[in-house]
Amino acid sequence: MLTMDKVYDARRVLDGVVRHTDIQKAHRFIKEDLLFFKPENLQKTGSFKVRGAAYKIAKLSDEEKQKGVIACSAGNHAQGVALAAKKSGIKSIICLPAGAPISKIEATKSYGAEVCLVPGVYDDAYKKALELRDEFGYTFVHPFDDEDVIAGQATVALEALEDLPDIGAVVVPIGGGGLISGVAFAVKHINPKIKVYGVQSESAPSMLNSIKDGKIETLNSVNTIADGIAVKTPGENTFKLVNEYVDDIVTVSDKEICSAILALMEKQKMIAEGAGAVSVAAVMSNKIPIEGKRVLSIISGGNIDVTNLSSVIKRGLMNAGRITSLKIELMDKPGQLEKVVDVISKCGANIKEIRHNRAANTENIYSCYLTVEMETRDYEHGKEIVDRLEEMDIRVIKFND
Repeated sequence: MLTMDKVYDARRVLDGVVRHTDIQKAHRFIKEDLLFFKPENLQKTGSFKVRGAAYKIAKLSDEEKQKGVIACSAGNHAQGVALAAKKSGIKSIICLPAGAPISKIEATKSYGAEVCLVPGVYDDAYKKALELRDEFGYTFVHPFDDEDVIAGQATVALEALEDLPDIGAVVVPIGGGGLISGVAFAVKHINPKIKVYGVQSESAPSMLNSIKDGKIETLNSVNTIADGIAVKTPGENTFKLVNEYVDDIVTVSDKEICSAILALMEKQKMIAEGAGAVSVAAVMSNKIPIEGKRVLSIISGGNIDVTNLSSVIKRGLMNAGRITSLKIELMDKPGQLEKVVDVISKCGANIKEIRHNRAANTENIYSCYLTVEMETRDYEHGKEIVDRLEEMDIRVIKFND
């Protein structure tokens, strides 16, 4: 069974192995200035996962260490296991789907792991990891459904309560449930009055559905920008712990997650991946009752794929109304484009891109389409421009679509 003695032992073992990530006060995220961040995105390997992996590996017998460990992951857990194994001087094999991003494959190798690329998806890589475990006697390090792994993740809560003892609520991302299980277990044993809220992507609510229906359930598919928590089936241990110790679970959309990533970059100068930003997204979108409480959002990871970062930023800007996109139908005659540009200029917006399609299949044979993308202050600013255009009998077909 998971015990507080095990959690405190994990804290002792991990001292000097992982970073004690300092709590940061949030800047202008909510009206009440009571939000704080636990930035596990600044952890070694860029994620909290190294805590559980390092404690699990530290508890192995000499015989188990001699044979080595194996894990399956497409991201943060892989890097956590690789680094923890390297620090312990033991062999690690990580099974990854062959289609995993090159950046994640190379990062895992850089921490000293042997990478086994498996054709197919995560489930195929998981199956291959179990086959290799059985064939060679490796110890399988589960990404979340293991008591030693959960105890390692619980050290996040011990640090947080030391640094911010008068906290009223903790907001935690949920994938398979390893982090929130450890955090909730430790928090409720130290101070049962503190509320613990979990956050999932609305496109991957496996734990939420399971808790709601009172049994572990498997999603048919998951598709979210928060790939680090895109888990189809929660663990048996984590399901029980979440059911007992977590006060509530909410979901956030990809749109809300992008807005949170952008806000963290601009206001906090901090990079978070989708999974790491869901706790902030839940607070920003008022999904959690936090009035009057000191709230701690755990930012679980920062390993965002930089090749997708620009599209995430653009989506976040559009969600905030700071990029406005218009599709306009214009009469195809001289001076019409000038009228549109003049309205936008006088309203104080900045045109980023403009496309004039005179060959489009418009409703009126004498008209054409104009697509404009511009920088605006907010949604109301964009709406003001639309209203001004329509006052001049310029037809706006699409607004931020």
